[in-house]
Amino acid sequence: MRRRSVAAPAQRSLWAESVDSDMRVAGVDEAGRGPLAGPVVAAAVVLDPARPIEGLADSKVLSARQRLELEARIRAEALAVGVGQASVEEIDRLNILQATLLAMQRAVAALTVPPQRVLVDGNQLPRLAVPAQAVVRGDATVAAIAAASIVAKVVRDRWMDELHRQHPVYGFDRHRGYPTAQHLHALRMHGPTPWHRRSFAPVQQAAAARLSRDAS
Repeated sequence: MRRRSVAAPAQRSLWAESVDSDMRVAGVDEAGRGPLAGPVVAAAVVLDPARPIEGLADSKVLSARQRLELEARIRAEALAVGVGQASVEEIDRLNILQATLLAMQRAVAALTVPPQRVLVDGNQLPRLAVPAQAVVRGDATVAAIAAASIVAKVVRDRWMDELHRQHPVYGFDRHRGYPTAQHLHALRMHGPTPWHRRSFAPVQQAAAARLSRDAS
């Protein structure tokens, strides 16, 4: 399937009536809302209009190799890249939505070039000190959001690769913490790690099953 690239004009068209073409716009997206383990990671990217990056697209339609190549270009050519995350403990304490918004706040705060506007993928906005707009399917229509989706995905995948090295029986390098059959089987057999989200029902069930089995 041919991937859909996001051209820079898509970003400009969203703000054509209210934003000057020279305005610094940050795109924001996250990776890791659905998994049972690991942090949720957000990225914020301010692209350089003078250095358009070809091939930007929603990270989900790109191969791992394409994401790595594009992430390197984004970091080299964007005006600024910020990354933030919310830990498993924060996810369990706040809930996944609030933890995601917190990670987005941290990503915007990490930008070395402050944006004048922020475009966020989805329909929820974090609290920010600058004007912001939520854009449904923004990772497929806004270049800066697509760039942020790529950075967030690559950063989180690296985190999960390290988690796999610590706990290889779970297969984090393959499913990235999502509730695949392999992951659920490993949870039932071995119980959750400290990096599993205890507020998520499948993890709760696996922990209870492991305790019951150990007690019998």
